Amino acid sequence: MQRCEIDGEVFEVVARPRHPGVYDYNWTSGPNPQYGFTSARSDRSSSTTAEHEAAIRGFLAEIDPETGYLAD
Repeated sequence: MQRCEIDGEVFEVVARPRHPGVYDYNWTSGPNPQYGFTSARSDRSSSTTAEHEAAIRGFLAEIDPETGYLAD
């Protein structure tokens, strides 16, 4: 597990051991318990910290600030 803090928001990044290149991003500081997202690399390689940070920023950019969920 890796902890990432982006723009004041905290995520736990968890690699799936049986699925190389697949990561679960748990938004631990978010307004909705157990909310987050999953990403998967088609080449099954490991992501760098910079790639995790970019994925989190992309996710946060899509969040509706009123609901704390992805915008419709």
